[in-house]
Amino acid sequence: MVTARRISGPCQSWPEDSAFIREVLDRIGDKWTVLVISTLSTGSLRYSDLQASIPGISQRMLTQTLKHLERDGLITRTAYAEVPPRVEYDLTDLGRSLLNAVTAMAAWAVAHHGEVASNRASSEATGVGRAKTSVTTPAR
Repeated sequence: MVTARRISGPCQSWPEDSAFIREVLDRIGDKWTVLVISTLSTGSLRYSDLQASIPGISQRMLTQTLKHLERDGLITRTAYAEVPPRVEYDLTDLGRSLLNAVTAMAAWAVAHHGEVASNRASSEATGVGRAKTSVTTPAR
């Protein structure tokens, strides 16, 4: 007897063409997006201040992330006609609406990073779900 599969999860309530929703989730779940959004939560910042506030982000990744966030309406970019030029980035209302989710994800990572690191170490030692076996090459 064949039983019907039970399908669940958030995707079930999405429209047929849910590729765009997955694309938005990819954007807002990206580590650099999370860090940029949370860094801008205190107010507008210049590019160099953003880069200094996010350890490990390259100039290329910061530029790319900022362009995507601006395109999606999550941040604004304001260029001032000064010498030297000054550019500031700030959250839009839409971007601020993400703050609770972004802050919660960052807080979870801080609270559980030790457990995750321990699980990774255990997995490296034993393999995921199975004991590691050593591979030997036959002698010639």
